[in-house]
Amino acid sequence: MTINFEYETEIPLDLDYEKIITSVIEMASDYEECPYEIEVSVVLTDDETIRQINAVNRQIDKATDVLSFPMLEYEAPSDFTAIEEEEPDYLFNPDSGELVLGDIVISVEKVMEQAEKYGHSNKRELAFLTAHSMLHLFGYDHMVDEERMVMEEKQNEILNKLGIVRE
Repeated sequence: MTINFEYETEIPLDLDYEKIITSVIEMASDYEECPYEIEVSVVLTDDETIRQINAVNRQIDKATDVLSFPMLEYEAPSDFTAIEEEEPDYLFNPDSGELVLGDIVISVEKVMEQAEKYGHSNKRELAFLTAHSMLHLFGYDHMVDEERMVMEEKQNEILNKLGIVRE
């Protein structure tokens, strides 16, 4: 597994963010039974930059906590059969052979703001946003209540398996 990290803000997040994010990505991949070694890019940034990315990519001109940019289109979440049947080369890093799952962009400002708002640690909020984003990279969504409830349950199970619970 390869995780490409970029820390693109002057705002310090005083925790071992690489370790936390890596553990959540590994757990989410195992939890969803991904049959491939994966590559994920993670950018930690500020509200202004994530606002700009949100405006360009989603036409929503406001800061958000996390953005997910999946490389795959699934017939159903975590259904890897289309890849297994076709194995399109463009989905795999030619150097490592890893499945390029997609990109995650997290606002460090929102991590701290939401941790305070919800009464838990920055670690828990960062882990939550990473789990949430990984589920998007695996094809889950939360546009309707049924999908939202599935995502919430999976997020909680991933974090519980890591012992990262609400305080």
